Parts: sequence; structure tokens; C-alpha cells
Amino acid sequence: MLRTRIIYQGSKSFRSFSQPSALLLAAAFALILLCAAPGSATALKCDKPPETPPSARTQPGNLGILKLRLTRYACSGAYDKDVERVLRRAQAHVERRAGRVAKPALVLDIDETALSNWQAIQANDFGYIPGGKCESLPRGPCGWHDWEHIARAEAIAPTLALFNAAKSKQVAVFFITGRRGDPDARAGTEKNLRQVGYDGWNELIMRSAEASKLTAKVYKSAERAKIVAKGYTIIANVGDQISDLAGGYSQRTFLIPNPFYYIK
Repeated sequence: MLRTRIIYQGSKSFRSFSQPSALLLAAAFALILLCAAPGSATALKCDKPPETPPSARTQPGNLGILKLRLTRYACSGAYDKDVERVLRRAQAHVERRAGRVAKPALVLDIDETALSNWQAIQANDFGYIPGGKCESLPRGPCGWHDWEHIARAEAIAPTLALFNAAKSKQVAVFFITGRRGDPDARAGTEKNLRQVGYDGWNELIMRSAEASKLTAKVYKSAERAKIVAKGYTIIANVGDQISDLAGGYSQRTFLIPNPFYYIK
């Protein structure tokens, strides 16, 4: 049995789940083959995970079964609907507030907010693999740094709609991401954003080597403070983690659901 572990990479952390039996391993692999990326029209059947027996309900949840539930949540379309619900509210707010403040701004996170990394998450079985190539998709392993460089993440459609609505209202858009800011990572991220339709943002803020020592909350709130110091009013801050939103410097925050990993 593999032990559960939590691995932190800058601002992102991925949980690597245990597989208690060959049956669950086979079921998880079958689901991976059957399920397309969230939002895809080709998503197929998602099997229902086994029910937890009453005798085990006071115990911690079985991690293998939790992975099956997360996969079903993603490939069944329920995740997409929950994400869209939040982003519709964010877009309505931005459109309403845009003309009421001086120099309005929208702040967006990237991973699981503007771009979906579901292909890599699925290929790595919810684990985090920083190094190595990502060349066997949909099979893993998929090295996270290489995944950023190859720029294959798909746009989260309601976020792209929010982005375009903000630009049409003359709202400045800032991306603040926990991705490393080295030249290769920046080039891959910029390419990925532009090729899926995000173009014309004001600034892409990525972690410096110094900022990599900070928690996401401290790093991102400090970057928002810099935006406000330039005279902007951040009318909305959108992210998939509490740490994307905590620390102030925005009039309103919108939390997109993300049960796949946790960031401090």
C-alpha cells in the first residue's frame, strides 16, 4: 500500500492518495480511460464509487474511494456546473461595477481558475511530479514543469467569458499565479494563455525566487497591494483557493471550487 503524502510546489500542493487494493486501482484506471477532460463534449460514463459501509462512517474516508469520487465529480459535468455558477456571478458583478470606480481591475489566478490542468492531474493520479517529461498523455507520468512548458492546458470557458467581458468594460486584467517566473515557465504560460483566447491582459505576475519562500496568501496579497498602489481599484479577485483570495485589497472575492488539491 502506498502511503498518503502531501507535496508542496511553490504555492501548489497535490495530495498523492493510497490505493488499498488491486480492485480500486483497476477501477481508477478504468475511470481515467473513460473520462474526458471537464467541459469536454466527449466525456463518457462515470461509474459510481462504492458506498461507505455504516460501520466505517466514523473512520477517515478511504483515499482510494475519494479519488474515484473526485474523478466522477469532474467527468460527470457536476464540477463544470459548479465552476460556471461562481463565474456567472463574478461576471455580473464586474459588469455592474466597472463604470462606478476609477481604474477598475480584475485579478485572476491561473491554475484551475483560468486554465484547467485536468489532463496532468488525471495522468498523475492526483499526485505531483515536478520533473521529467510530459509526453505520454493521457498516461502518466507528466512532469509539472514540462506540462507548463508544452502549454496544453485548456481554457476554463466561463473564466474566459469573464475575461472578455471585463476587457469590453475597460477593466484592467491582472493574472497573479503561483507558477515560477523563470523565462521558460513565463514563455510557456504566456503562450498557453494566448493560444486559448486570453489576450490583452495588463500584467502576468509570476513568483520570483524570493517570493517562492512565501505562502500563497502572503505573496498574492502583497502583489494585489502593488496593483492598488498604482491607482487601480480591484473590483473582483477570482481564484480556486482560499489563499488566492485572503489578505484583502479587493472589493469582492469569488472562490471557484477545487477539491483536487490544496494550497496554503
